[in-house]
Amino acid sequence: MNSLTANTYDPNELPKKFVELYGGNEKDVRIFSSPARINIIGEHIDYNGGFVFPAAINRYLYVAIRKRNDSKIVYNDIHFPGTFEFDINDNFAFDKKNDYANYLNGILSQMKAKGCHFDVGFEVLMASNVPAGGGISSSSALECGFAWAVSELYSFAIDRVEIAKLGQMSEHNFMGVNCGIMDQFIIAMGKKDFAIKLNCDTLEYEYAPLNLGDYRFVVMNTNKQRRLADSKYNERRSECEQALKILQDSGVKISSLCALSPEQWESSKHFIPDAILQKRATHCVYENQRVKDAVSALNKGNLAELGILLNKSHESLKNDYEVTGIELDTLAETAQKQEGCLGARMTGAGFGGCAIALVHKDNIEKFINSVQEAYTAKIGYGAGFFACQSGDGVNAYLIK
Repeated sequence: MNSLTANTYDPNELPKKFVELYGGNEKDVRIFSSPARINIIGEHIDYNGGFVFPAAINRYLYVAIRKRNDSKIVYNDIHFPGTFEFDINDNFAFDKKNDYANYLNGILSQMKAKGCHFDVGFEVLMASNVPAGGGISSSSALECGFAWAVSELYSFAIDRVEIAKLGQMSEHNFMGVNCGIMDQFIIAMGKKDFAIKLNCDTLEYEYAPLNLGDYRFVVMNTNKQRRLADSKYNERRSECEQALKILQDSGVKISSLCALSPEQWESSKHFIPDAILQKRATHCVYENQRVKDAVSALNKGNLAELGILLNKSHESLKNDYEVTGIELDTLAETAQKQEGCLGARMTGAGFGGCAIALVHKDNIEKFINSVQEAYTAKIGYGAGFFACQSGDGVNAYLIK
């Protein structure tokens, strides 16, 4: 089976490795887990007042941590050579040479800003089964997993929503990345066998059952660099703002495009003469409805209906929002034709990155081989694949 390159590390080995590295006793080492995530449906509408519908998945990053007797902080990672050392009393600042340690120091800086007091330092050893660069948010898993571990170690009692906010504020204030909150929210709040319908503006949320039975989500990575994603994101956001203003100036009383039902949109779209702006708004309104319909389908246990919604989402992202590209179209459209696949769509910013497919577990190997063959023939290089199920959000990990 072709798979997206991922480390496979047994977290039960971490205490032993930790003691080999730092000394002391295994019983003093605490371990915490943090999942990757997928967004099932609801793409490019979070900034238009719409819903996202993510789920945590069973690929985890693990943080082993222990207090020290001095003020030193030490970071190590099983998969990345090199040790990073700081002092808990440092005024942390971003420094490119600190690599992944920036994500951790960013969390500490935000904790300090919230008034958290550290009496001593600590040491960390991490390992991950989350594919880096796989489009399933390995950096947010690192931020939230570390934040939860530190909060638990020092008895800060930071709740899960605040853990998500810490991750986002670290990105904004420390890393200089103006990201949304979906990734951090689902990683902090996720539950096995559930997805979350989330309003990213208000943080109102609703759990929906994700009982997949014999089906699995397969993540498909184009392995393409997304050079266009940022510029096109800004362009699409501007187009949506233009469409909203035209509607508001025409007397339509809404605060966002996704406040419109499909019926309201159909009776109002004549106010927007520009065909491009009309297509952008069409995607927003109908994608938001697809999220609501997906929740309804899952509440009824209707996976076939969910699959149809995935296909319609991709079609809209291709034709109305125009953010897919040949790589994502090849993956999604080839996947949709395979035996045992209920539906597939691009996920994320687009123009590269990942797609997801809902596939029967007995068909996964054949599915991956067939899609890989078609993709390589058309694109000229291979895609990456792995199957997954739902998982829990950040949590303590108990050694087996």
